[in-house]
Amino acid sequence: MQQHDVAKEPVKLGGFDYLIGAIAVALTFFQIWHGLAAELSAPVFLPIHLSWVLVLVFMVKPSFRRSAPQPLYLFGRFLDLVFALFSVWAGFRLSQFDYDDLTFLLDGLGDVDLYTGTLLIVLLLEATRRTVGWVMSGIAILFLVYAMWGNVLPDSFASKGFDLQEIIRFHIFSTNGVFGAPLAISAGVVFVFVLFGALLQVTGAGQFFIDCAFAVAGRYRGGPAKASVLASAALGSISGSAIANTVTTGALTIPMMKKLGYKPEQAAGIEAAASTGGQIMPPVMGAGAFVMAQFTGLPYSEILLVSIAPAILYFFCTLLYVHLMACKLGLKGMDNVEKVAVVIKQGWHYLLPLVMITVLLLMAYSPVLVGLAGCLAIVVAAFSRRKTWVKFSALLEGLRDGALMILPISAACATAGIVVGVVGQTGIGLQFTQMLLALSGGYLWGAFILIALAAVVLGMGLPVTAAYIVLSVMAVPALNEFGLPVLTAHLIVFWLSQTSNVTPPIALAAFAGAGIAGASPMKSAVQAFKLAFGFFIIPLMMAYSGLLWREDETAFQFAVAIMATIGLIVAFACGVEGRMVNRLKPWTRILLIVIAVLMLIENPVLRLSALAVLALVALWDWKKGEPDRV
Repeated sequence: MQQHDVAKEPVKLGGFDYLIGAIAVALTFFQIWHGLAAELSAPVFLPIHLSWVLVLVFMVKPSFRRSAPQPLYLFGRFLDLVFALFSVWAGFRLSQFDYDDLTFLLDGLGDVDLYTGTLLIVLLLEATRRTVGWVMSGIAILFLVYAMWGNVLPDSFASKGFDLQEIIRFHIFSTNGVFGAPLAISAGVVFVFVLFGALLQVTGAGQFFIDCAFAVAGRYRGGPAKASVLASAALGSISGSAIANTVTTGALTIPMMKKLGYKPEQAAGIEAAASTGGQIMPPVMGAGAFVMAQFTGLPYSEILLVSIAPAILYFFCTLLYVHLMACKLGLKGMDNVEKVAVVIKQGWHYLLPLVMITVLLLMAYSPVLVGLAGCLAIVVAAFSRRKTWVKFSALLEGLRDGALMILPISAACATAGIVVGVVGQTGIGLQFTQMLLALSGGYLWGAFILIALAAVVLGMGLPVTAAYIVLSVMAVPALNEFGLPVLTAHLIVFWLSQTSNVTPPIALAAFAGAGIAGASPMKSAVQAFKLAFGFFIIPLMMAYSGLLWREDETAFQFAVAIMATIGLIVAFACGVEGRMVNRLKPWTRILLIVIAVLMLIENPVLRLSALAVLALVALWDWKKGEPDRV
């Protein structure tokens, strides 16, 4: 469910369409059966899931492009078949492994199992390279090399140094590495919600949410851009991928924004910033949120509840920038916008599955069962009205897409498990924490900047979920040292991990939007970064205020934190853009920036005073001229 996490781009299957489709649908049925019956233990289920994923990866992502010379392409296809057969063998062997065997417990792995484990790691790294990119595989290889030869490094970075037997036993024949928490979450919870998103698309529910967004915001200034933000908020949390969301909603919203008067790079940046925000929007916040629940040991319902206010604030921030941009360009709203009541009347039944899964998640039901119930509910909803019936072939397409969309997620999570395993096996996390504390000078803001930079760098080559997993095992302990609660630390890292989609020089969601808009990728990334600055500001407020409502926090403290965050967003955005209702003079812009900085100081009196000054500035500016239409 980040950037590569759930790729909804059209999948080109070549000459193996029917075979791949059959294998993918079979995987979906296997996952549904296991989710309902839960008859397989994790040491049996996870190897089967992973081998199934690897087979599909080697079939969908060939060794050589079709444009390659025919002999080379055919050789590559033969090689892919060999890889697929090896994947089946490795999965079968691992699923049959007896962990209670005295020989294994006393003497370690036999030669066949040692070779099988080594082969599986090689196949996994190659599959990850094909689906996610060489950076993820390279990071995993780097960590494995450190695990084997860390003993030759200087003392401050040294580890024991483990032989191949110890590494394979730890990472393959235990729940600490490849088959650890990240893959377990991907194979269980994430799969069913990815399937839910796929079924939303094929049943027409996705289009309904887009229509609702245009009905709500289309008539106002910069209508298509504001509709893009609202539609991305609705669809992004379900699709689980910023890129997928950008491509899906952007195909409609970007051309309309350009037609209204937005520059191509602005249209691409708006869509990318809005789509990336879908990953932090409840009820389904992408794969990383479910991993967070596993890492923190907290129920997903608690993560969902504390994430509502920050998510709304992020979209408020994006909408404000979109509005200011529309004002500067002198744009108007859309004509002939459908009424909200009409759109709701036509597709209200599509809201029921979303309401149902939200309620069930808040009631702390099993996320796997909630996801499966949501899948059934969306199909029932589609067939509840004659005009929204879908063909059986469309449902099969949804089942197929659900399996194909999980491939990069499972591959990335399994590979991230290697990184998590090495951190636990070698203890490098402790050294990283000490280094981060030293470099930050003992200041939280210093550590925050370093973690944000690390998130951007990791995000240049990793999917969001993988970036969050890698960064959380290294950075969360450091944030805990500064006194931040576990959930707050994880949410800060989770939010910062989203920034790679919109941060130059490699901003994958912005680049996807640029392709649709026909704009410069780098200019689009700059616009997206400006529009998505909430990804940096709001985590900072999580650290320095009570923005995440805790049990020991009063309603007054929470309210002040919310108002301070709103004030910071308004003051900073208007100060940077040089506009409220009217164009602002330089001294007013400087004052607004100062007010924004004051909001970061955790002093209720100071914050309320700064808010009062901001209100006076806004009132004075409003009195000067005719207010713009929202």
